Amino acid sequence: MAKMIHSMIRVLDEAKSVSFYSQAFGLEIAERLDFETFTLIYMSNAECEFELELTVNKGREEAYTLGDGYGHLALSVSDLDAEHSRMTDLGLSPNKIVEFNRDGHLLARFFFITDPDGYKIEVLQRHGRYK
Repeated sequence: MAKMIHSMIRVLDEAKSVSFYSQAFGLEIAERLDFETFTLIYMSNAECEFELELTVNKGREEAYTLGDGYGHLALSVSDLDAEHSRMTDLGLSPNKIVEFNRDGHLLARFFFITDPDGYKIEVLQRHGRYK
């Protein structure tokens, strides 16, 4: 059986990205591997083993084109309202909280936030399948 272990995104500014993911989601650098032309930064927290890999290509100055294939990363939190307030207070500009219902039942409560490189991240209240 396969086990998902990380997802990789390319980022332009290591310091900005590490700061964003640390402030927004409590991710810390688990390992940083520096190579001649690129650096890999693996970030995680105590909530789960899954890691976010930030890839910094050295010498790149232009923003990445995200294209139309990328959707979003998703994380769940125990208190969506508190996290939304905390991120707002940090100046991270989360979008408004949305309730998504199906057949009269709450399917999900969530908001989106955008990282320094334009990647969308969905933050979901832990509920139902979103644990």
